[in-house]
Amino acid sequence: MSVTEHPEPDKVEGAPHPRETKRLIGQDAAEAAFLDAFNSGRLHHAWLLTGPRGVGKATLGWSIARFLLATPDGDDDGGLFGDAPSKPISLKIDLEHLVARRIMAGSDPGLKVIRRGGAGSTDSDREKNLRDGKFSKDIRISEIRELTPFLSLSATEGGRRVVIVDAADEMNVQAANALLKMLEEPPAKTTMLLVAHQPSRLLPTIRSRCRELRLSPLSPANMAAALEQADVAVEPGQQEGLAALSGGSVGEAVRLINLGGLEIYAELVGLLGDLPKLDRSRALKLAEAVATRGAEEKLDLLIALIEIFLARMARAGALGHAEAQEGAGGEAALFARVAPNAQVARRWAELAEKLGGRIRHGRAVNLDPAALILDTILKIRDTAAG
Repeated sequence: MSVTEHPEPDKVEGAPHPRETKRLIGQDAAEAAFLDAFNSGRLHHAWLLTGPRGVGKATLGWSIARFLLATPDGDDDGGLFGDAPSKPISLKIDLEHLVARRIMAGSDPGLKVIRRGGAGSTDSDREKNLRDGKFSKDIRISEIRELTPFLSLSATEGGRRVVIVDAADEMNVQAANALLKMLEEPPAKTTMLLVAHQPSRLLPTIRSRCRELRLSPLSPANMAAALEQADVAVEPGQQEGLAALSGGSVGEAVRLINLGGLEIYAELVGLLGDLPKLDRSRALKLAEAVATRGAEEKLDLLIALIEIFLARMARAGALGHAEAQEGAGGEAALFARVAPNAQVARRWAELAEKLGGRIRHGRAVNLDPAALILDTILKIRDTAAG
């Protein structure tokens, strides 16, 4: 049973919340590194969980939380006859364990989760917006201050304690400075887990006080296993395209499925398939389809897919087209024709960087979305024309 009935800022639509995920897939190295620190008695008080969005950082954080709160401290030298206790070889805790059930219900006294709250300037507005799924754009100092009473518990009162901050790179300046003070004077038996999609956005002083666990993109096989575990239906023949376009991120794969990303990418490849020739009316139709009211998510997805398309084309040309996969939209023949070698590939890489800046600026100043997309497609055509 879910801990809450209202929307949550750290949940991907169409997938279970990380606390509900049964097992971490494809991140054995990160799990082993944490267990090695735990078993050797060198458990750091703060861990920075980094890597691309959607590869399992939050799942790892919740797995560590369950493990720490359900596993004896290890302070005793041995059991009844003085024999040393066995060292854990996995973070896995049975979801029927009392601690796991309390965490699922949001009632374990040893765990505190910090994330974006409801938007608004008053308590009543924030509470209402939280129920409606209208979240603040960042983690504010008011959320960080919720840690004060939690961390003030003595070890005898609260036992081992775990804090999850998801995502730490969403903290504003005031919140980051408040968290830094807590990291500088960590309470005993407290472990802080900071999930960060872009760790470079964190204060250097925060990063320096954490031990980093970097998670890697999932392989196609692990991606398929993770989607199956999340009960996400994948159509036959989609696995290869999802793995290619998601960058090994389960979260991104779910977003592609939810928004029809594979179909949009296939349409993009089809539109550009005759470069430098271009069906302008087809281009306009694609641009207008994501420019309607309520289509903001599809607009952002199309922009991301254009960037992915250009990056894959540049990489394919530089690497001899080893990156072009038919399963990602039938792009292999197109890439071989318009990016035949490393020299031309460099031109596409430069265009990708330039267009990325133009698109971000256009979005920032609220340019007409259809015009922005059409202009981007025309720039691609002009580059193909040489």
